[in-house]
Amino acid sequence: MNVKITNKYSALLANLDIDFIKSVEGVFTPEEIIMQFNNFFYNKMILDITAIKDYQDITKIQELSVNMDMSKVILLLDDSETVNSPRYLSQLVSMGIYNFTRNVDAIKFLIDNPNSYKDVAQYHQLNNMMSYQTPVNTDSSESSMASAPLMSRPELRVIGIKNVTDHAGSTTLTYLLKKQLEKKYKVVAVEVDENDFMYLNDKTLKHTNNTELPSFIATHREADVILVDLNRQGSVKNCTEVLYLIEPGLIKLNKLIRKDHQAFEKLKGEKIILNRSVLNNSDVADFEYESRSKVYYNIPYLDDKLDEHRVLEDLLIKMGFTRLDTNNSEKGGKLFSIFK
Repeated sequence: MNVKITNKYSALLANLDIDFIKSVEGVFTPEEIIMQFNNFFYNKMILDITAIKDYQDITKIQELSVNMDMSKVILLLDDSETVNSPRYLSQLVSMGIYNFTRNVDAIKFLIDNPNSYKDVAQYHQLNNMMSYQTPVNTDSSESSMASAPLMSRPELRVIGIKNVTDHAGSTTLTYLLKKQLEKKYKVVAVEVDENDFMYLNDKTLKHTNNTELPSFIATHREADVILVDLNRQGSVKNCTEVLYLIEPGLIKLNKLIRKDHQAFEKLKGEKIILNRSVLNNSDVADFEYESRSKVYYNIPYLDDKLDEHRVLEDLLIKMGFTRLDTNNSEKGGKLFSIFK
C-alpha cells in the first residue's frame, strides 16, 4: 500500500486513482516526516514538496534523503523558480531522488515505472558536485591534513572504496572499476597503507598512506576521477563519496555484527555495495529488511581477468558516469516527457 503527505496540492492528489493506507496533510519538518514514517511499511510515498517546511532550502530535502529510502518517494514539485532551477533539480539527482514531477497525472505512471539514473541524467550537473581546493598544511598531524581543502577542477570526484566486512574485495573492485572507467575518463587509482596493488601487475596503480592522501589528491587534480582503495582502516574524510563493501556471507555478517551491533545503523544513508554476492533480488530485499538498510548495488562474483563487466558499467552509470552509457539515447527522456 501507499502513503501520501500533502499540503498545497491536497485537492489534486485526492483525485488520484491510487490506494493509500495512510494520508497526512499539513506542513512538516523533515524530522517530523522521518519520525512518522521511518518504521512504517509502505510501497510508495507520494510527497507534495510544499508539505516540507522550508522545502526551497535543499538541505531540508537532504535530511530526508539521508534518513529515508528515496527510491520509494515520488516527489510532486511546485512551480516555484527555485525548485525548478537546474541547480535544485541537479541536487535532487545527486541525492538519489529520481522520481519527481510537476504533473500529478504522472504519479501513477512513476509508481509502476520508477525512474533510474538514466532517465534523469539530463538534469545532473556534475560540475556542481563537491570539489577540493589547495591543501593548507599548517600542521603535520593526520587530522589537520585530512580536514584541509584540496585544489582541483570542479568536476574531480574522489571515490573511496572501503571494506565493511573483512576482506570484502575493495582492492580488486577498485582495479576493475578503473579498467571500466578509463575507456571514457581519465582515472587514477590509489591504495592506502596496504600494498596489494603490486600483485595486479599494473604499473599505473598508485600507493600512498593515509596521512599523505590529501597531498596525493592535490597532485593528481588533472584527473576526472580518483579511485581510493581505503581497505578497512583508511579515512573517508578525503573522499567526495564512498562505496561501503559488504560481502553478504553468513560468517562475515555475523562477525561484523558481533564486533559492532550498530554497524548498519552507522551506514544509514551511505552507498552500501554487496560485493562477491550470490544474492538474487528477493534475497537482497530480505537482507534490506533484516538489516534495516538500503542496498545501493549488488555485485556478483566477477572474473578479474576480464577487462569489461556489464554489471560494473551499470553501477558506474548509476553513479553518474554517463559517458559509459552507449544506450542512453534509447532510454533518455522518459522523465522529460512527463515533466510538465
